[in-house]
Amino acid sequence: MKRTTMLKKNYEFRYVLTRGKRYTGNYIEVYIKRNNLDENKLGIAISSKIANSVNRNKIKRLIRENYRLIEENIVTGYSFVILWKKNKNIEEANFFNIKSDINEIIKKAKLINSND
Repeated sequence: MKRTTMLKKNYEFRYVLTRGKRYTGNYIEVYIKRNNLDENKLGIAISSKIANSVNRNKIKRLIRENYRLIEENIVTGYSFVILWKKNKNIEEANFFNIKSDINEIIKKAKLINSND
């Protein structure tokens, strides 16, 4: 069951980026803020300076898919903004690098359900 909606408005991104807690991995940065709702909210932002639109959208798809796979295990009531690090090369973007980063960050933030 999907319990996540997407952040779309600029003010939603800004709120999480300014007030959220920052966690960094090798390839991505994640800002996490409690939202007191019954669902999670996810926003993905990649600078246009990093790559062209085709590669930016590829990275977004990889991030979205990795999040979808662990969505069931994440505690609800949080907003996430995921950013690709500017100093990382676009060729290093693959499913497994992003997966290890997201898993590591979610564990570091202690957002894994204890019901499992």
